[in-house]
Amino acid sequence: MAALKRRAGGPVRFAGIGGERMIAEGLDTLFPLHELSLMGIAELVPKLPNLIRRLAQTAAEIRRLRPDVVVTIDAPDFCFRIAKRLKGQGIPFVHYVAPSVWAWRPGRARKVARVLDHLLALLPFEPPYFEREGLPCTFVGHPIVEGGAASGDGARFRAAHGIATADRLLTVLPGSRRSEISRLLPDFRETIRLLAPRYPGLVIAVPTVPHVRDSVASEISSWPVRTILVEGDQGKYDAFAASEAALAASGTVALELALARLPAVIAYRMHPVTIGLYRRFIRVKYANLVNIMLDRMLVPELLQENCTPEKLDAAVTKLLDDPEARREQREGVAEVARWLGLGGPPPSERAADVVLAVVKGRKGAV
Repeated sequence: MAALKRRAGGPVRFAGIGGERMIAEGLDTLFPLHELSLMGIAELVPKLPNLIRRLAQTAAEIRRLRPDVVVTIDAPDFCFRIAKRLKGQGIPFVHYVAPSVWAWRPGRARKVARVLDHLLALLPFEPPYFEREGLPCTFVGHPIVEGGAASGDGARFRAAHGIATADRLLTVLPGSRRSEISRLLPDFRETIRLLAPRYPGLVIAVPTVPHVRDSVASEISSWPVRTILVEGDQGKYDAFAASEAALAASGTVALELALARLPAVIAYRMHPVTIGLYRRFIRVKYANLVNIMLDRMLVPELLQENCTPEKLDAAVTKLLDDPEARREQREGVAEVARWLGLGGPPPSERAADVVLAVVKGRKGAV
């Protein structure tokens, strides 16, 4: 959005659905973004009536506004249904974040090619999967490389929170969805309980986001070591820079940790019904994109039945006690950072240029 405003050569109006940072860029949001932040069948079903209502509301608003272009971002089950409803009505659809057809359900490439006008890919190997189905697809790089994950100030974080140089600092990231937090924080709490006696002076930093802040704050208030609730991206990145290691939910934050060169252990739990269905279709060996891109287990993953306090304790202990294990992770993620677009043109500008080209092509055709 910021890049579009810089490169459009005139005023740009944004309407749609987005979070706080998009609203700060000028988005007039239709409803809160967190209503779409659902993961898995078991979590989705109770929310289905509201999602159906929001689908109809969103499609109707797009028809009313008749925008020059609709840019949908991730949330494919929601976004592609909107695109399908409005197909053939003269409104171009550009989708940001290519579906991971290389990981599961490869047939989706053909389906999305029928409803989209252009696709923006985060990874360099993704475009051919869609271009062979006739959908223009452009690799723009991962927006996370512009987020500042590598720019944290560890000394500032320690000074701000009175953390001595000798104190061991571990960042713990339980996720941003309520379902993630409810499933992971109990295991994380027990992991910290196991770590605490062996690391006197251990301090925990727990970054969070506004819509789950109170839940996280309540949960960590009883942890057996000093635990600091961290809010805002800069605070999170400063915590990364100050920490020796991290324990994190699987997801985008794993890429932030890679860019910050912070060695990590990745954990995740899903509802048993959801994971049972997913395991029938998944075509990749790993959950963490760093490991997928490297095709090896660089960053330890402890998922589902392996996500236990005892196994998490052992994995975190290895990172805290073994400098060579930390060095191996730091060196291994450097190549991944380049694949994500670090060092090249900013992904936001690449994406903005594609969107503006689609708009120009539409107006030229009218």
